[in-house]
Amino acid sequence: MRTVPFFDYTHNFMSHKDQILEVVADVGSRGAFIMQKDLLEFEIGLAEYLGAKHTIGVGNATDAMEMSLALHGIGPGDEVLVSTHTMVATASAIATVGATVVPVDIGPDNLMDPKSCEASITSQTKAIMITQLNGRTANMDSINEIVISNDLKLFEDSAQALGSKYRNQAAGTFGLAGCLSFYPAKILGCFGDGGAIICNDTDIYEQYLMMRDHGRGSDGDVHLWGRNSRLDNLQAAILHLFLKSFDQVVARRREIAEMYQEKLGSCEGLQLPPAPNDDESHFDSFQNYEMQAEHRNELREFLASCNIGTLIQWGGKALHQFKKLGLDRTLPAADRFFERCLMLPMSMSLTDEDVSYVCDSVQAFYGQRNLPNDG
Repeated sequence: MRTVPFFDYTHNFMSHKDQILEVVADVGSRGAFIMQKDLLEFEIGLAEYLGAKHTIGVGNATDAMEMSLALHGIGPGDEVLVSTHTMVATASAIATVGATVVPVDIGPDNLMDPKSCEASITSQTKAIMITQLNGRTANMDSINEIVISNDLKLFEDSAQALGSKYRNQAAGTFGLAGCLSFYPAKILGCFGDGGAIICNDTDIYEQYLMMRDHGRGSDGDVHLWGRNSRLDNLQAAILHLFLKSFDQVVARRREIAEMYQEKLGSCEGLQLPPAPNDDESHFDSFQNYEMQAEHRNELREFLASCNIGTLIQWGGKALHQFKKLGLDRTLPAADRFFERCLMLPMSMSLTDEDVSYVCDSVQAFYGQRNLPNDG
């Protein structure tokens, strides 16, 4: 029986082993481990790819969000709206700077619902932190209208969206700041934690550089309260290597998504994400392939029996469903979504034969008789 893991953590290394070892040898032989030329080269290359003025390599995407909120004056007494369909890190960044997290519901695209967003605005609302998710950028026209009409600040959790665009503009470049994650399972992943800030304001950029390095400026003096959040130079060098073939990675993920669409698009019981060419306004990079499925739990068990790995993102809970965080709200669209959501394998280790096997197995499940009625 074929085995298709949800994600093969060895693949990125093994498929580039010789090149990676060359990079490691080069960096190691120079003793270039903290904030060296490799980091700067990667930051410049990443900014060029995104069409942004600057990127700043930091320790992780959570740090990127916290630093961005803090430098733009978000703090105690401020409310920040966030989609409930996001990782808890999005909310923790807001809470860490002392602001209040306000989860809002999701729309038909499973991203932030503009109507729920607008209905949640109060006199204390100061910002929106929108999550660009699963390799898809939200309809930013609607969000920008809300931001402008209510004089709000816009930030982007684009940790899962590198390579995606809305109206040919890259995720992470719409707001005052965007963030990226280079966690190993990300579409551009390193071999540990890593992240970046996307910035188009040169004055703020200089403050980011200081904040990530204990508040120290290029003169050696300490100019502000900072932290230790520097993207390791070795990781930056590896990421710079991977960035060179990033367009091919996105193209392959879109091929896989198209195969899923062709083979499962007519399967009753499934609601698939938009196909790669469904909407010319969106260019999706397919960080993940998240669908909705009737009999979700039974399907997952069946696929596991076929040696196919799947994932229910974030433990199967929306942000407002983590009761101990005190974010309890009535958000019916998200509640329904999290009863049905399931991720199929989506990574560069997948062969066409792997994808066909996954699709055949899904079809076999729904072809069974006497399935229970979907509750």
